[in-house]
Amino acid sequence: MTDEFDDALALANGPAGAAPAAARGAGRRGVARPRHAQAEGAAHVGPAWESARATAFRSVRPLPPRRLPLDLALGHTLAAPLTALTDLPAFDTSAMDGWAVAGPGPWRLTAGEPGVLAGAPAAGRLTDGEAVPIATGARVPEGATAVLRSERGTAADRRLRGPSPQPGADIRPRGQECRSGTELLPARTPLTPAALGLAAAAGYDQLAVRPKPRAEVLVLGDELLFRGLPHDGRIRDALGPMTGPWLAALGAQVMVTRRLGDDAEALHEAMSTSRADLIVTTGSTAAGPMDHLRAVLARLGAHLLISGVAVRPGHPMLLAELPGGTPLVGLPGNPLAAVSGLLTLAEPLLRALADRPAAAARHGRLTDEVRGHPEDTRLVPVELPEPDAARPLTYAGPAMLRGIAAAAALAVIPAGGARAKDRVRLLDLPAA
Repeated sequence: MTDEFDDALALANGPAGAAPAAARGAGRRGVARPRHAQAEGAAHVGPAWESARATAFRSVRPLPPRRLPLDLALGHTLAAPLTALTDLPAFDTSAMDGWAVAGPGPWRLTAGEPGVLAGAPAAGRLTDGEAVPIATGARVPEGATAVLRSERGTAADRRLRGPSPQPGADIRPRGQECRSGTELLPARTPLTPAALGLAAAAGYDQLAVRPKPRAEVLVLGDELLFRGLPHDGRIRDALGPMTGPWLAALGAQVMVTRRLGDDAEALHEAMSTSRADLIVTTGSTAAGPMDHLRAVLARLGAHLLISGVAVRPGHPMLLAELPGGTPLVGLPGNPLAAVSGLLTLAEPLLRALADRPAAAARHGRLTDEVRGHPEDTRLVPVELPEPDAARPLTYAGPAMLRGIAAAAALAVIPAGGARAKDRVRLLDLPAA
């Protein structure tokens, strides 16, 4: 059964004559009827959207830390504060090419070019009236009071002439950035390229990090084709190519995407033998004759933490804990509904496993009215034409990807809808 209520919302917010939101070939998995609801438009089941996100975050603990070399640590989260192992800089260094000078000029050159180079041992001590050529980043000799920039001086016959620089000019003093033992970054900081550069400068070869959660994707459904055009009632699998990269963008290490069809035994085997930190399934979240997910979870003795969420699209999503403690996120089979499940359940869960702080909440003002569900939160694809503006996109039915593919964010629309110029929360989408 397609989701008539969500289709109606998509049509109401779309242009005149827009196609129905639910694809005709979406099949039973699209937005299957919740077990305790009479129809898709009936009273919702499950927790509110924010409550479901909080439950997902609290359902797991951070993964044990491990040590990684810097070249493998990108995208991980610091498991402990990053404290400097040395002063930065570790010695007085020249900020410019020129000459290290002692006292006022003119100066006698104690050495010719190239002089003191970066990485070279310390040069001899300078006394007043002496100078030596120096390169950017080189260690400043003892006794030097400043660096005279190369464009400001003239050297000839072992004499240097130019304006006398202010004491300390163009010298980066030892410890200017930090002293040994200073906390540079707190625990739970995501490791960006700049953070890795800072760690290297501070003396680190390895870092204690939270590993990226390992994720396994199980694509369910006999009606799915994995190549070619739809035919004979079968449709292309859109979630297999999308879910793994989306999880990777959320910080997971995707181990494998497996296509299991509607085989209950294959699903049982995959779930019971998985070594992943998170299992994500697509489709089969309903109670139809070929939807085996809930039955297999019961057979395994899994604990169902969330069975449906008050959000459109995607309310049949589920969250379970397998007997060994591995979480499983069940995504509905309709594409935009699956995206809703990824951002509602998988995102906070992956953030908790990696001990990553939540990004600062982002908001924008709607350019147009958006109709909402009377009781449920609604997630609507939007583009961001201006920094504070969010323009709702069409083709936003649960079975559609055209709207989300063109979107920069999802707008969180409260129950009852939102008017033009209302300020709403925005969920960022992965970039290319």
